[in-house]
Amino acid sequence: MRTPVVAGNWKMNGSRDSIGELLAGLKSQLESMTLEAEVLLCPPAIYIPQVLEAVAGTGLGVGGQNAAAQENGAFTGETSPSFLADFGCSHVILGHSERRQIFHETDSLIAEKFILAQAQNLTPILCVGETQQEREADETFNVVSRQLLAVIDAAGVNALGNAIVAYEPVWAIGTGLTATPEQAQDVHAAIRQLVAERDQSLADQLRILYGGSVKASNAQTLFSCKDIDGGLIGGASLDAEDFAAICQAANK
Repeated sequence: MRTPVVAGNWKMNGSRDSIGELLAGLKSQLESMTLEAEVLLCPPAIYIPQVLEAVAGTGLGVGGQNAAAQENGAFTGETSPSFLADFGCSHVILGHSERRQIFHETDSLIAEKFILAQAQNLTPILCVGETQQEREADETFNVVSRQLLAVIDAAGVNALGNAIVAYEPVWAIGTGLTATPEQAQDVHAAIRQLVAERDQSLADQLRILYGGSVKASNAQTLFSCKDIDGGLIGGASLDAEDFAAICQAANK
């Protein structure tokens, strides 16, 4: 049985005050719930210490939203994987579509980041997904396979034993659009099959999250799909009540 994961990606949002309020509300909501899911919070890097202090002893995990492809050196503005590990982060999101599209991160660069993150004992949440144009061209599986294989070829398939994959159709991020459960399940199943062709046991254990306008109202339906093991949550993770409801929906 794979333990579900619900990871909140706060993106570039928040202030000390608003984060304090969000965390207080979230802890209050979750205290009354029995959760099966592993719950992670991924705040902007500058707020990681505040979040780590606030969630100490709660069982909530904290991760980074990105990490550099270098450990240290003359890379102004970058956040090393070792910095995240030093503060106590357990996970890091890599390859998010916003990093791929806005910041032009390539498959090979993301693979380098993946390897360095694991070297610091961080668990990568590796994001893969297609644009609307690629879906309409029937390229979804080709795109997702290429993105995933870039990491497998660089790090070896066994590296996925300490990783999480997140399928995030680019056309469903921040748009209000959501892949149907059938569309999402099809891609999740294809990801698992791609890994199974190399290692069936690892594929059976691999947790694959769905990311793309997951809300309290649709989480249960999405998470009930056979190969969907939770969600990478954007906007809804900034609302304590909504995020807690999504965490509850991950109980299978």
